[in-house]
Amino acid sequence: MWFAGPARRSPLAGRPQALRLGFDLKRGMTVGLYGGSFNPAHDGHAHVAETAKRRLGLDRVIWLVSPQNPLKSRHETADLAARLAGARTLTQGYGMVVAAVETKLGSNYTIDTIRGLKARFPGVKFVWIMGADSLASFHRWKGWTQIMHEVPIAVVSRPWISLKSRFSPAAVRFSRFRKSPQSGPRLAYAKTPAWTFLFGRFHFQSSTALRARRKG
Repeated sequence: MWFAGPARRSPLAGRPQALRLGFDLKRGMTVGLYGGSFNPAHDGHAHVAETAKRRLGLDRVIWLVSPQNPLKSRHETADLAARLAGARTLTQGYGMVVAAVETKLGSNYTIDTIRGLKARFPGVKFVWIMGADSLASFHRWKGWTQIMHEVPIAVVSRPWISLKSRFSPAAVRFSRFRKSPQSGPRLAYAKTPAWTFLFGRFHFQSSTALRARRKG
C-alpha cells in the first residue's frame, strides 16, 4: 500500500496563489476534478464528465490531462499537447475546462494535485470524478487512502467493469462511507471520506480500443 504522507505547507510549484493555471474558480463553487491520460480522449470520457456534472450539480468540471500516468507505459502515451487538443474537442459545453494542471503544479501524483488545488482555491468544494474502471485499480494509486480523506469521490458506471469495481479493494475498504446516488448534489459538501457510484447508460468507447484500431 502506498502512503502519501502529510500534506506539504507549500505545493511543489511554490506559492499556489501565484500560479496561473489557465482558469479561475470563485469561492463557493462546486468543481469536479476529472483526471486521466485521455490517450486519446473520446466520447466515453465526455459521458463520464457530463454525467457527474449533471448528477452532482457541479459548477465546473476540470479535465486534468496527466503528463504521464505512473501506472502506464511512456512509449504508448501520446504527446501531451495532442492529448490536450483531443480533450478540448470534446468539451465545448458550458462548465467544462481542460488544463495541464499537473505540469504547472509540478506534481506527479493525484494526491499532490488535489492538495495543490485545495491550497490554491480554499473556498471551492472539490469532488474527484472517475470511471468505474479507475475504481477497480484505485488501490494501486499513490496515497489512495489519503485521496479518500481529501475530497469526496464520484464514480460513474462503465461497461464490463462496473460490477467488479464495486467489489474492488477501495470499494470494500470504504464501503461504510458510500453515499446514495440520490444524495449527489450534496456530495461536494459531505464530510470525507465520502463517495458515490452513479449508475447510468453505458458508453462503450475506450482509449485502449481506439489505440488498437489505429495500430491496425
